[in-house]
Amino acid sequence: MNASLSRSAAGLGMASERTRLRMVARLREQRITDEVVLAAMAQVPRHLFVEEALASRAYEDTALPIGYGQTISQPYVVALSCQLARGGKPIDLALEIGGGCGYQAAVLARLAREVYTIERIGALAAKARQTLSSVGVSNVKVRNADGREASSNVVLFDAILVAAGGATVPPNLLGLMADGGRMVIPLGSPERQRLTLVTRTGDTFQQQAFDDVVFVPLKSGQE
Repeated sequence: MNASLSRSAAGLGMASERTRLRMVARLREQRITDEVVLAAMAQVPRHLFVEEALASRAYEDTALPIGYGQTISQPYVVALSCQLARGGKPIDLALEIGGGCGYQAAVLARLAREVYTIERIGALAAKARQTLSSVGVSNVKVRNADGREASSNVVLFDAILVAAGGATVPPNLLGLMADGGRMVIPLGSPERQRLTLVTRTGDTFQQQAFDDVVFVPLKSGQE
């Protein structure tokens, strides 16, 4: 954590560190077993990624508004998504669709060599970029773009995390998965989705559904 940040100096300080440890203890009780993920969750100052008025609630197991009709996911969902994406193995390249305030990207930055995060709302992308830099995260590239249109002829990703819901997996994202890659995406109706793990083996894609979740819809376009 950057000690020069006014919010860390005036805000939660050591109390936030103790609160993060309590959050990690709660995550263990919620069957998060990957110690690498738990360590990352313990290190990231979630209170710096939310509005200052909500900082005291940052480590509650709940989603919080971040403006523009978007939310920061509850810690359990972030931890479970990262645990599923890792599958117990190191991640080289990770892609996040729906970067929001940058919190999940900050966690991923401790799990992967390099992280690319795409956020369609320009103001959120700019804020995420600033906050990530302020907390010393240097291996995340933030892009303001339409995640539904993401494509690459060069880079394939070991892990893809989609922080917005839809009925089906966008075909372009399947094409971005490396052989052996893992994607975590909420699938279902706008009112209710299941957090779903998609794995690629050659040209075969398999899906496995996990917890019920509610995410904002995966939209096209930029703002």
